[in-house]
Amino acid sequence: MKKRIAKNDKNANPMLIEERRQHVLARIQKEGRVLVAELSDSLGISRITIRKDLDNLERRGLVQRTHGGALAPQTTSLLDPTLQEKQRHRLNEKQRIAEAAAKLVRDGQCVLLDSGTTTTAVAHALRRFKNLTIVTNAVNIAADLASTNFEVILTGGTMRKNSFSLVGPLAEETLAEIHADIFFLGVDGFDSIVGVTTPNVLESRANRAMVKASRRVVAVCDSTKFNRRSLALIVAPHAIHTVITDTQISENDAEALRGAGIELIRV
Repeated sequence: MKKRIAKNDKNANPMLIEERRQHVLARIQKEGRVLVAELSDSLGISRITIRKDLDNLERRGLVQRTHGGALAPQTTSLLDPTLQEKQRHRLNEKQRIAEAAAKLVRDGQCVLLDSGTTTTAVAHALRRFKNLTIVTNAVNIAADLASTNFEVILTGGTMRKNSFSLVGPLAEETLAEIHADIFFLGVDGFDSIVGVTTPNVLESRANRAMVKASRRVVAVCDSTKFNRRSLALIVAPHAIHTVITDTQISENDAEALRGAGIELIRV
């Protein structure tokens, strides 16, 4: 008789704890629910560990625990994670999205970038160009591009420590005088009916001013951001011209975007 080998969490799966929890969260957001038994088998992790992960995600308001698993939360997300927390998530997807975004840019253009980890990746990808004007409300992006030959314009405003972004009346007044060729918008939630959302009201106002200032609006976000609503609306779907996301976006979400007349680029 073959001996049953007990699962060893430490050796069976090299994922870091938070990386594993983000994987579980992404699966819930994509499929709507997960089962403890299925996660245990697919990840090679004990059911006790999976239950602890789900309990942790529930305490953070990210899932709704059920008997034997968890569901996607039914309430609007009020979470406002820091830039450092976001940087650890879906790095490969963000890099591919950034490379695709850079292909939409031409030398000599004025590019508008809002704050966020995906737009920071876009800023890095833009370094291949020689002559760009970059307008941003992200202090970290301005600092990253300080060594380039680009003309970098900061909007001014009050800095949000969570995102290193500048918001408020001063930022909005500056943006009202800007005319950008293309705007890359990172989002916290993209609902094909409601639109693009963010956890912070002042951030949403600054982002809305950026949309108004731009000839072309490109949302750059990984597939976990769809079917999610955050607190503050930025713009309705029809204000977005193009979406760049990863290939894990569901066909329902993809069709909803196309139905709204939005160009979809999957990378």
